[in-house]
Amino acid sequence: MFLHTMNLELDIHKERKAPPSMDKGIQMIARIIRNKYTKEASLEINAEGNWSLYAGHTEESINRNTPILTGNRSGIYHLTVSTSIRIYFELAINDERIILAEKHLPMAGGYNFRDLGGIKTKEGRTVKWGKLFRADELSNLTIEDIKYLSSIPITSVIDFRAQNETKRSPDKLPATVHFTYPIAITPGNLSTEGIQANLLKTNIDTHMKHMNRLLVSDPACVRAFRIFFAIVQNNLSAPLIFHCSAGKDRAGMATALILFALGVDEETVMQDYLLSKIYLSDKYDAFIAKYPRAESIFTVKRMFLQAGINQIKRDHGSIMNYLTKVLKVDIARMRRLYLD
Repeated sequence: MFLHTMNLELDIHKERKAPPSMDKGIQMIARIIRNKYTKEASLEINAEGNWSLYAGHTEESINRNTPILTGNRSGIYHLTVSTSIRIYFELAINDERIILAEKHLPMAGGYNFRDLGGIKTKEGRTVKWGKLFRADELSNLTIEDIKYLSSIPITSVIDFRAQNETKRSPDKLPATVHFTYPIAITPGNLSTEGIQANLLKTNIDTHMKHMNRLLVSDPACVRAFRIFFAIVQNNLSAPLIFHCSAGKDRAGMATALILFALGVDEETVMQDYLLSKIYLSDKYDAFIAKYPRAESIFTVKRMFLQAGINQIKRDHGSIMNYLTKVLKVDIARMRRLYLD
């Protein structure tokens, strides 16, 4: 019964409102929101005083002479910009200038597709927009989604899924992708067989914590993340997408490790991780309602990622030791490539 109902119960047609601000450490004086189906853009701003918004196809090409929108109060404002290509914005307000783009990409065929850009480090630097993207499966992307990704343009894709997952749901990729890297990590497998195996566990929360410990300690996982960072540190790789099936466990741990390498504090890393709970709800809510025992498999909880973080600290003394000594991360290079 489970095998035949799993895919049928997922509602892919609902649209969810933009989530409340959980982005601690992400610049939230303003943000860009895109409708995942129409791809129309809006500016949400929470600030008083005169402000101006400028736009361009890249950060470098932003036209800073002619604003596309001006105002002097908080609110949500529709933006008359292309719906087929990604646009970058600069907000000028109170003698400050902030680069903006949509954090949650408008993928009609995806749910947990996010830009790591805009996140602040402990030193006050900002992760560059349009370089590092995390995602769930790419097998359901629409023609419009692919066209949108081509405008970035995405160069590389890293796929953490196991072989049975990739065979069942092969990626749909834009022609701009020149490099694809299958780096299978089996903990976190959300194939039907993997889900059924997880449901046999007596305590699924305990199992999910154990899985996160495995992601940072199992030799095969460590080897996979070492390869992952070697690719990310190649200056020809970005803009790149790394993804798994839900974009929350394997891609979630990869994101956490990247953000730690870039100097982001632990609570901000955790808040970014917890956003998967919001973005994946449309994908899995109907299924969880029918199989409530499966909820922990399809969501994120603070204790899951924390279990992996604590394992790193127990085994290596600090996250930085793990990154530099075990995963061979060149911290200076990472920050040069991916921080403004």
